[in-house]
Amino acid sequence: MAEVTIEQIADAMFELVESTHGKKNLKPMDVTKAMIDQFGEDAVDKRMCKKALRILIDSGRCTYLYAGGSYVTLPEK
Repeated sequence: MAEVTIEQIADAMFELVESTHGKKNLKPMDVTKAMIDQFGEDAVDKRMCKKALRILIDSGRCTYLYAGGSYVTLPEK
């Protein structure tokens, strides 16, 4: 299988968060587990997912929501 880049993981994470926005709040671990399921354990690990999440947060594409726990969500418009 081809190498999966951090950017590809970040894009897939963004699509996941966007598709569940307003329906379900995703915890960072939920997003990480979904990426490992999507790309496979041999291609993606938690460290890569953490870096991809950091890219999304730093770029402003996603943000953290704190409501009894931390969740990854889209920024308020």
